Amino acid sequence: MKNSFRTLYILLTIILVASCSQQQEVKKTTIQDDILNNKNSFFYIDVKNYPKKDKKLPIGIFDSGTGGLTVLDAIVNADQFNNSDHAYVTGGDSKRDFDEEAFIYLGDKANMPYGEYAGNNKTDLLKEHVIKDMQFLLGNKYYRARNNAHPQTDKQPVKALVIACNTATAYGKNDIEKFIERAGLDIKVIGVIGAGVRGALETIDKDEDAIIGIMATAGTVASNGYPNTVIEQKEKLGYKGNIESYQQAGIGLAAAVDGEIDYLNPKLTAPRNDYRGPAFNNDKAKIDKSILNRYAFDFSNNQILFKGNKDNPTEIQLNSVKNYIAYHVISLLEKIKNSGTENKLKAVILGCTHYPFFMKEFQAEYDRAYNLKENGQYVYRPYMAKQVKLIDPAVNTAKELYVYLGKSDLFNNGDIMNSEFYISVPNVLNKNNIIDENGNFTYEYKYGRDAGHIQEYVKRVPFSRKSLSDDLIERLSKQIPFTFKLIESFDRTNPKTKFLTEKEKI
Repeated sequence: MKNSFRTLYILLTIILVASCSQQQEVKKTTIQDDILNNKNSFFYIDVKNYPKKDKKLPIGIFDSGTGGLTVLDAIVNADQFNNSDHAYVTGGDSKRDFDEEAFIYLGDKANMPYGEYAGNNKTDLLKEHVIKDMQFLLGNKYYRARNNAHPQTDKQPVKALVIACNTATAYGKNDIEKFIERAGLDIKVIGVIGAGVRGALETIDKDEDAIIGIMATAGTVASNGYPNTVIEQKEKLGYKGNIESYQQAGIGLAAAVDGEIDYLNPKLTAPRNDYRGPAFNNDKAKIDKSILNRYAFDFSNNQILFKGNKDNPTEIQLNSVKNYIAYHVISLLEKIKNSGTENKLKAVILGCTHYPFFMKEFQAEYDRAYNLKENGQYVYRPYMAKQVKLIDPAVNTAKELYVYLGKSDLFNNGDIMNSEFYISVPNVLNKNNIIDENGNFTYEYKYGRDAGHIQEYVKRVPFSRKSLSDDLIERLSKQIPFTFKLIESFDRTNPKTKFLTEKEKI
């Protein structure tokens, strides 16, 4: 009898241990403390032995998703300097400035869009994600595949950090810089907001009155990072005119670009209940039915899902990136039109890394708005310059990075083809996670988590055919061909295997 009880006890103990092993231990702390002090933590980094001023190290760059690839693309294609003496040269020297540098890119796609965290009162959680992004780039761990239980530890650290995400820059750059200082590291941190503002100001004369438009995520808009930087840089650079700034929170746009089904689902033919984008009844992103004709939405091929008559719908949902752009451009112009300003819109900062993928579509929409008439009168022309200049902050980011490498004697003589690309996926082995049938975090769980419960919500895995959608792969190959070439060449298991043939990976 005793043996029977003992056997039962052992079996129950084994079951309990096995069950607990699927749960990640969660302790209330800060991610910064975990990185610096908890040697048993997955996130721990031995900062005392971090390589100092090692020019052979790669450059780290991260974004909330794949949109930051537009920043990387601007950097890797930059030709603003003479590579032999590193002097600035108008028109460059016909050689890419960073051809001898390698990059490590991270897209935190599992936790995106970052712009939604502020609206859900989760900025502390957003900051934690940003610090974890930094930790990945400074650290040496990654997973070969989402189902792997144990990480690889042969990833290189980095010699500089570029925050390609506007929202992460607005909310997390200061936190990263404070961590770098606390850790005793000497690593430059470059964000995209200041670069974007300086690019916009270059379109305006020093004594000119003008308007700068800012199209960014809801989180970036809520931070007021861009308007505050406009004021700061205007004074610093000696602009004397009345320069106004107007913001438009691009609710759903970045997510639509990345194919997040809460905002866009090409398979649908009718409105659905779980849609979170602009709508008649969405107070955060309200489609104004009284000016429906001004949006000029494309209803073909289910790009608009609606109920009722197409000319007078009772419900409407956006279902294409083109229509998201149309909505947000007109919404920005409506703000300017109704403000009573006498100034004109000269430049628009595309303050989200996802937006430059669609530079032509944005430009076409502003051109259409400039020529839009109602009852023989131009609707928006009195408030717009004839050619509104679209600003991609990545261009100035590349310049700032190059100047830093030169001043710090950190130029490498390596090979840009050795760049590496990673993306985050939900950690299916963490039983605390709530994951939907598509393998993504549910919206409620993604924005319902609390900061301080340190755990591996995600795994960072190499870019592959299965971690990116076919539509995204096609767009990357066409819109950023050289960066896509770098992605193709990256394969940890077999450097000779091309990206597009990695059908079994991950």
